[in-house]
Amino acid sequence: MINSIEQYLSELKKELAGSDRATVQDALADAEEYLRTALDNAKKGNPASEAEALASIIEKYGQPKEIAAAYKSIESSTPLAFSRPARPEVKAPPAPVAAPAAPDTRPFYARFFGVFADPRAWGALIYLIFTFGTGIAYFTWAVTGLSVSAGLLVLIVGLPILGLFLLSARGIALLEGRLIEALIGVRMPRRPLFSRKDIGWWQKFKNLFTERQTWTAVIYMILQMPLGIIYFTVLVTLISFSVWLIGRPVWELVFDFPTFVFPPYAYYTPAWAMPFVVIGGILLLFATMHLAKYIGKMHGMMAKTMLVRE
Repeated sequence: MINSIEQYLSELKKELAGSDRATVQDALADAEEYLRTALDNAKKGNPASEAEALASIIEKYGQPKEIAAAYKSIESSTPLAFSRPARPEVKAPPAPVAAPAAPDTRPFYARFFGVFADPRAWGALIYLIFTFGTGIAYFTWAVTGLSVSAGLLVLIVGLPILGLFLLSARGIALLEGRLIEALIGVRMPRRPLFSRKDIGWWQKFKNLFTERQTWTAVIYMILQMPLGIIYFTVLVTLISFSVWLIGRPVWELVFDFPTFVFPPYAYYTPAWAMPFVVIGGILLLFATMHLAKYIGKMHGMMAKTMLVRE
């Protein structure tokens, strides 16, 4: 018999072993919010003991094994997008987990030239380019928040300002996770962590301050600026160089732009080499899309490590 919410959450976590970390975090947050809210309401209207009230609530909500099966079923049918999975509010029968996606067995040339039809490659490219702007914004907010909070800690207003900044970092981490999931395809949390309402503000602040995920979110915000600059510079340079190679016939034959200039000499690509230059530019453009997809996947893995609870 389950005698406490903590015991229920522990068993639910065991039942979800092997699931994605973000799925486990969402499931635990949903369960804790439901159980604590229902238990608080039961205490107000029913003088029964806490154990009896909790047993009745669990009977309605579902045992950990049933809830874990429901979440696994939801995960197998919910696309990675800006959609929040339905919260299991009632008991659900065990459901089979979907088999992992089969590996891509297409020939190499089909996989290489088919990258332009891959929405994840485009999503990663868009995300990595826009990281240049979001990285600057995150870095500025993180450095400003830390500096102001540290400077005011000697005053009574320092702790509230620090708490608000850390809460904002949590919020930014959740928003960043939604962007990563939608554009890159890495499963991230779809709801904020549950915050208990039956504890005082000082305990809430201590929980926020000592939570590993709070500080890894701040570190992530700081790292986004240098990473965003690197991503933007590499991808824009490669795309520009590819377009420059592909357009050599137009630049030279129509606009009379030389390949490069060493004053007072100007060098033009020989006619026999022009097809190879164009083909090289096309291949480089496809390779750049593959690189963007790979970098996006690696960045998503780093974000999952830093923004999702263990």
